Amino acid sequence: METSREQHLQWAKQRALQVLEYYGSPSQALISLSNDLMKHSELRTHAAIELGTQLFIVGKLGTVAAMRKFIEDCS
Repeated sequence: METSREQHLQWAKQRALQVLEYYGSPSQALISLSNDLMKHSELRTHAAIELGTQLFIVGKLGTVAAMRKFIEDCS
């Protein structure tokens, strides 16, 4: 049985924050978040996947602090 949308979202965010802290890499954290969101039927099209990618490409999520805020603000 699939976990709830909220449980899965919190799990994905926590994993992405762990990746961010361990590697210090905003790109790896975004990849982690996106991959984990896509594993849940209700989160496969979550706005954070596309928005995060676009913001990263234009340089808005290039720092650990900016990526941390982005991940924490996902809902």
